[in-house]
Amino acid sequence: MKRFKKITTYTALALLPVFANSCTDLSEKVYDQLITDNFYNNKNEVVSAVLRPYTHANAWTTPGQNGWWRLSELSADQLAWPQKGRHGYDAGNWIRLHYHTWTIDDGPVRDCWSLLWTGLGFCTDAIENINKREASAMGLTQQEKDGYVSELVLLRAFHYLRIMDIWGNVPIVTQVGIPLSPETKTRKEVFDFVEKEILDNIDKSPVLSKSLLGRMSKAGGYAMLVELYLNAEKWTGTPRWDDCINAANKLINNEAGGMNGALELDPNLTDTYKPDNDLSKEIIFSIAYDYQISNFTPQWTGDFYHFNQSQINGNTLNGNDGVVVIPGVYTTFENADKRKKEWILEGPQWRYGSNGTVPVISSGGNEYNGEQLVFVDNIRKNKQGSTVSDMTQGEENSGVRFNKYKLGPTSDPHYRSTDWAVYRLTWVYLAKAEAIMRKNNGAATQEAVDLVNAIRKRAFAPEDWGTHEYTTTTLTMDELLAELGRELIFEGYRRQELIRWGKYTTASWWDHSASEGFRELFPVPQTQRVLNPNLGQNTGYPN
Repeated sequence: MKRFKKITTYTALALLPVFANSCTDLSEKVYDQLITDNFYNNKNEVVSAVLRPYTHANAWTTPGQNGWWRLSELSADQLAWPQKGRHGYDAGNWIRLHYHTWTIDDGPVRDCWSLLWTGLGFCTDAIENINKREASAMGLTQQEKDGYVSELVLLRAFHYLRIMDIWGNVPIVTQVGIPLSPETKTRKEVFDFVEKEILDNIDKSPVLSKSLLGRMSKAGGYAMLVELYLNAEKWTGTPRWDDCINAANKLINNEAGGMNGALELDPNLTDTYKPDNDLSKEIIFSIAYDYQISNFTPQWTGDFYHFNQSQINGNTLNGNDGVVVIPGVYTTFENADKRKKEWILEGPQWRYGSNGTVPVISSGGNEYNGEQLVFVDNIRKNKQGSTVSDMTQGEENSGVRFNKYKLGPTSDPHYRSTDWAVYRLTWVYLAKAEAIMRKNNGAATQEAVDLVNAIRKRAFAPEDWGTHEYTTTTLTMDELLAELGRELIFEGYRRQELIRWGKYTTASWWDHSASEGFRELFPVPQTQRVLNPNLGQNTGYPN
């Protein structure tokens, strides 16, 4: 049973009047003082405040809104949201993300800023209010109070890590409304702040266990350190490969707990993504859902699902026919690679449970209205016989599709309760392997090969494995980048990967040409700079 989700159900609505305003301009006071003084009177109210940033994180961590995921994936080389006939132009937002031509006030960038800073404000306000009260006055032991504060500080560090990833140079704010107009700090200063916050609180935080499903823990703290050190060379100019390896070892050696016993790789490709994936052995930190007891459900169906997707999955959920896999990415998966079939929808689509006998028929007056829905690995107007392929030339069936996370049919006892993994042990293995290779001038050691093979082996049948396992010769840096793309597809990290490989603004793919180097960072929204004149703009953007 998902204990965290039960608590969320009863507390999220109670907090809506309290968190009425945004803190995204970094200057306004989020709470009315009277409301705050009358809150935190018992443990339930404290838990409500602790959990509020987690429910909000659903909005920016996962697909479905203009958050970190959309900026990270739709500007990279695997996924796109092309216009398909009369659908998907959306003011050109997704086209500009793909081309790296976003402006200083594009909606996705502006919304992402707002969502992340609002979540950070939820953390900071709760930290302040819990800290200033005696534990007994809140119905807590001192140990409980300290644990909640440390958890929230780690969660705030997670927000800052993502903010630093997207914008680099931002203010450091640890008090609500103080200072009124905070100044921008360098990315190095933000990096040092995040690192210190994690290191100062990681040993005060509880080890990961089932009771912390969907919440930050010591294991989540180490996963953040892995990400921090993996990107340190790009974010600060100084590589931290040994620190990355050491943080990864804390998780691999099970020094920080696990959600279902000891952390270990899930044995197959579906356990991490199925409706009851709260039983996964490898998920470290997730956005947790439980449709059976609440209406708090995954929002990514809107981004990924076709207008008639419910027929494919045997449930009631359809989408906007939006995000697709960029042409050619599908062919980077070998035919023997089980991830190709398990995680991606391609070809003719059939009604759920029909064993390939009842076709899914397109409806709604689009290009293939009344015909079987067939997802194709191209983006062009095939109906018109056109061979032109770009972000404006799609049809409703253009592009192969997301099928990695499964919400299940309506008959599944865990229907719509699939948790979204933010950090999983597979990602840690790959990060450690990359750090080892970078430390070794890009050459694979046997340890790096073993780490990657332990993951990759799940994707091949035993009789095929011998011709698909890596060696120290075949696991090159370019091949590692390709394998990261296959294993972590749809998970949000592709932009980071391309930046570490120096390809995000220098490489070309499908309908994207090389862009200006400053595009590795997004612009600080102009609307926020009007609210706070001390906010600096990132280099390269209009000041």
